[in-house]
Amino acid sequence: MRVLMAGGGTGGHVIPALAIARELRDAHGAEVRFVGTARGLETRLVPEAGFPLELIRVGQLKGVSLITRARTMADLPLGVTRCIGLLRSFRPDVVVGVGGYASGPAMIAAILLRIPTLAFEPNAVPGLANRLVGKRVSAAAINFEESRPYFRNAVVTGTPVRAEFFAATQNIGEARRLLVFGASQGARIFNLMVPRIVGRLIEAIPGLQIVHQTGGRHGDTTLATYAELGSVPANVRVTPYLDDMPEQFGAADLILCRSGASTMAELAAAGKAAVLVPFPLAADDHQRKNADAFVAAGAAAMIVESALTEERLLEALLSLLVDDTRRLEMGQRARGLAHPQAVQEIAGMVVGLIRK
Repeated sequence: MRVLMAGGGTGGHVIPALAIARELRDAHGAEVRFVGTARGLETRLVPEAGFPLELIRVGQLKGVSLITRARTMADLPLGVTRCIGLLRSFRPDVVVGVGGYASGPAMIAAILLRIPTLAFEPNAVPGLANRLVGKRVSAAAINFEESRPYFRNAVVTGTPVRAEFFAATQNIGEARRLLVFGASQGARIFNLMVPRIVGRLIEAIPGLQIVHQTGGRHGDTTLATYAELGSVPANVRVTPYLDDMPEQFGAADLILCRSGASTMAELAAAGKAAVLVPFPLAADDHQRKNADAFVAAGAAAMIVESALTEERLLEALLSLLVDDTRRLEMGQRARGLAHPQAVQEIAGMVVGLIRK
């Protein structure tokens, strides 16, 4: 069995794709290859995981200048042609598109060659690549019910999440702990506002522990902001990176974060209450749609960045940190959105397409 995984760019695309690839290789004996672009995280993560990676040239269409868009449109036929060559050489039984720059050309090539296709979509609103092919794919594995209308034969499988996140428990009766993070790059708005409200948070909740992940680019400036206000309190940890996220989720009572697809899946798996601040420049405002789905389920609170102030952030965090009942119920509702068998279900869909 041969499978081509197409797409990438951000961790939200690449990390679930790698989980699916490992499941196909380890549980089903599949030979798996990836196709991506030179600008995405796949260039580092895919070879590190031991999978071959082919690169194609394709650019952005959304949120770019007219010149860039024209260049991308000119490159698109070349990208499709390159993918047709890759498909004829590798001869995969299924092509899995995970979204991102390379997904569109590879999926179009597979559809033209009548190779079965599976689209994986982790966001509530699909990205451009998946919207282009959604009605022509053989099937789709989706994370949110809201994205079903965009695809043929869609199944809500959820997004693959490391098993360690599901081991998280509620910390009843212990000292409160707040986790602040903005994905791998950090969130500038958190790095500006959280230092300015930390003193009042700790005053209102004595013993409160705070872990503040800043992102690599913002570590020094965030520490400088704390220094301007005095110093970093003893019970506040400020760090550019966290390499033990399942443990951090498990220890947290409340999480302040963005609402990318991977983060949402991890919140659900861990069953943790969260205050979400969607990244306003995310393509097609998909982070806002992801957050909307959790808010509608009672699984999180949300503040849009344009309305975020220090006072409003302080109020949102305190209201949940002091209300055990509401916070625990929110965590339980988040856990209700989890999909522990996501990777097995998605791999099963791939195998099912081959058998069909």
